[in-house]
Amino acid sequence: MKRREFIAGLAGVAAWPLAARAQQTTSRSIGWFSLRSADTATEQGILVSFRQGLGQAGYVEGRNLVIEFRFADGQYDRLPALAADLVRRRVDVIVTTAGTGITRVAQAATTTIPIVFATASDPVQDGLVKSINRPGGNSTGTYVFNSALVDKRLEVLRQLVPNARLVGFLVNPNGASTPGQLQRVQSAARTMAVELLVRNAATPTEIDAAFVSFVQHRVDGLVMGGDPFFQVQQDQIIALAARHRIPTIYEWSEFVRAGGLATYAADRVEMFRQLGVYVGRILNGAKPDELPVMQPTKFDLVINLKTARSLGLQPTEALQQLADEVIE
Repeated sequence: MKRREFIAGLAGVAAWPLAARAQQTTSRSIGWFSLRSADTATEQGILVSFRQGLGQAGYVEGRNLVIEFRFADGQYDRLPALAADLVRRRVDVIVTTAGTGITRVAQAATTTIPIVFATASDPVQDGLVKSINRPGGNSTGTYVFNSALVDKRLEVLRQLVPNARLVGFLVNPNGASTPGQLQRVQSAARTMAVELLVRNAATPTEIDAAFVSFVQHRVDGLVMGGDPFFQVQQDQIIALAARHRIPTIYEWSEFVRAGGLATYAADRVEMFRQLGVYVGRILNGAKPDELPVMQPTKFDLVINLKTARSLGLQPTEALQQLADEVIE
């Protein structure tokens, strides 16, 4: 297996001086504002990385930092009330995870509390910041390129299933990044001469119905759209793909480690560690509009070889060599 490094600097992020990492004496508070559920593998994984970054900046939860957690469990309609509660509690920083929509809600709730976001789609095009290098306003964060990689995932799926002619695409119609994802995957499908079958799902029942449709139309594979709701429903989706023997490529590696077939995505471990560093810098006096929006330097291809074989697929040796991780 070969790890590929994309050579591009994490804008504005340098090694934090050792002196600045000296233990802070005043307890501060941040709001962790997430569309996901507390117990999802995705949430727990990024929190570990985020806390490591905070520690580099001198902040340790329970010692000199309190984290107020607010989880929407994939339900977009819960966001405004959760954001308002964090503002009422006067947290020092609000961290928004899982996309444009939740960051917009936080920005609507406060123009004074710094907001540090992790978003899957272009934050400039989405209006979250004025520019990558000079965000302006009270927000900055990281752009993880998740939505921008949907066409690459279709390309990987075609390599795993070379004869695929009809491919399903499952999206959440409520997702702020859904229109951009659709545009990208439809363009890629035309280029690859692949027919696309798009289905919407915003509830567990609608996910079941979408898979029934995919089976009825005999799709050759499935590309999962990126959305926090699908991360919350990870187990359901992986089980349906296995039951109906549909080769499926996902948005994050947690799906693959839980039994999904493959993913191609940014390295979120590093991105969320740097996000923790950014929050620490803001707690230490930096202004959000002085911190450029970070962008990933590394993207990982992960393949679950056991799942591939259970579907009757045999990834080529060349594809396996390109993968950053092959799960046996």
